[in-house]
Order: sequence, then structure tokens, then C-alpha cells
Amino acid sequence: MPSYVMLANWTDQGARQVKESPKRLDAAKKMLKEMGGEFKTLYMTMGDYDLILTYEAPDDAVAARFTLLLGQMGAVRTTTLKAFPEAAYREIMNSLG
Repeated sequence: MPSYVMLANWTDQGARQVKESPKRLDAAKKMLKEMGGEFKTLYMTMGDYDLILTYEAPDDAVAARFTLLLGQMGAVRTTTLKAFPEAAYREIMNSLG
């Protein structure tokens, strides 16, 4: 299953309701699972991003829908990166000739 890295920042609304963040996280995990995906890791971070998480989704369309649904909730703004595991990385590198 494809992997994704999501970088997230709380919006003003999300920051005002930061104590509700664990409940929102649980709702996001449930939503992704219902779409056939799965959260792998979540870190609260200091610096440019408030949260960094990794997850798997069946395909890019599901990942895009998940990201849009999170945005609609209004608590976070996200940047999503498609991640290639080491085996795929090696395959890509070997294909260069």
C-alpha cells in the first residue's frame, strides 16, 4: 500500500481548541481506516510543523480525499508527501541504467 508523510500545522481554530486535538486525531484515524488506510506514526513536533504523521492509503485518490476531509474540519493545514520505501527507491535507482 502506498505510504504518505503529512506535515501539519494547527489553524487558529485548531490552536484555540488544542485540548480537543486527541479527539480529532481519533476521528481522523477512524475516517482513514474506513477508507482502507492506516495511520503508522504521529509526532507532535517543535519547529516549522506542529505534527508530522505517516500513513498508508490504498491509492493517491484516497490520500487526496483524506487530506481534503481533514482540511474541511478546519483544525489543521497540511502538506502531504508521497513516500517511497527503500525497496521502491532501489528499484527506481536501478531503472536509471
